[in-house]
Amino acid sequence: MQITSPDLDTAANILKLLGDKTRLAIVKIVSEQECCVCEFVDLFQMTQPAISQHLRKLKDAGLVSETRRGQWIFYSLNKTCPYLTFIQTVIEQIPSQTFKLEELEAQGKRICCD
Repeated sequence: MQITSPDLDTAANILKLLGDKTRLAIVKIVSEQECCVCEFVDLFQMTQPAISQHLRKLKDAGLVSETRRGQWIFYSLNKTCPYLTFIQTVIEQIPSQTFKLEELEAQGKRICCD
C-alpha cells in the first residue's frame, strides 16, 4: 500500500464527508475500535437505515472497511486507504470518543448483535 497526499479535489471530498458531525464521529470511533451498525444506532439515537447511509458514504470513499461476522457487519478505519495519513491527521485533532462506547457498555448495549 502506498500512502499518498490527496490532491485538492480529493482532500475537499474527504473533508466534505467528514464535515458531517455523525460521519466525523463514526470515523473517530472506528479509528479507535471496530463497531457494529447496531452500536452506532444506539450511540447516535438514529435509525439503522440512516446509520447505514452514513457508513455507505464512508465505505464508498474508502475511509472505512467492513468485516462480516455471521449476519453482522463490523466497521473499522480502512488501513489500506491511500490517504490514511491525511485522515488520521484530521481525526487526531478530534477528542476521543471511547467514552461513548464505555457508556454504551455500562448500559449493557455494547455488541448487542453477537
